[in-house]
Amino acid sequence: MRAVLSAGSNMGDARAHLRSVVDEFAGELVAASSIYATAPWGKTDQPDFLNQSLLVEVDQTPLELLQRCQRLENDAQRVREERWGPRTLDVDIIWIEGYTSDDPVLTVPHPRAHLRRFVLEPWLEIDPGAVLNGASIRTLLEGLEEQGVRKL
Repeated sequence: MRAVLSAGSNMGDARAHLRSVVDEFAGELVAASSIYATAPWGKTDQPDFLNQSLLVEVDQTPLELLQRCQRLENDAQRVREERWGPRTLDVDIIWIEGYTSDDPVLTVPHPRAHLRRFVLEPWLEIDPGAVLNGASIRTLLEGLEEQGVRKL
């Protein structure tokens, strides 16, 4: 199953947290984007985030992939205290080829991916022909404001 993951961190050694995701999927990695620095969104009084997208090919069900992503967050001692707050590691499943779900446990495609430049820019880098909800990633990006995202 082919999937796009989005990883983000703004606490502790953010680069090491992102590297842990790449290491976890090393044998299944199709592509990993550059790292992007992103101004915080929603709750702005916190450090910038580092974000990265991964295109992976895994032999798991979507829920097994979700559990794997949540294990990585737990290993990084992620604490969910406030929405859009700082975090050691956030690993979201953005898209799964040929799969959609409205389940609150796992909603795919990610319901806000089309609004987030920090998701779309790295995704476009690793999969230039990607389409989300019937629109090319490139077209979705053209419709978004700046959002403080910069490639490192």
